[in-house]
Amino acid sequence: MSRESAAKAAYERAKKKYPLGEGHRFKAMSNLVQARGAKTPGALAAYIGRRSLGKERFQRLAARGRARAAYERNRSRK
Repeated sequence: MSRESAAKAAYERAKKKYPLGEGHRFKAMSNLVQARGAKTPGALAAYIGRRSLGKERFQRLAARGRARAAYERNRSRK
């Protein structure tokens, strides 16, 4: 199985398994576009997310993700 097809399969599994807002789908999409040769996979995945969800909804999800990441970082320091 090639790297691209493995990334595509992982993305399809993530779409079914994880709800929006947890970051797993975004990470899987980033890995998929990186396997397809994108130089900045996170930026391309964000572009695709904004295009499919709309600016406002995507921004809400991104804000939740940043807040969750900050919480996890602070929790691990204790």
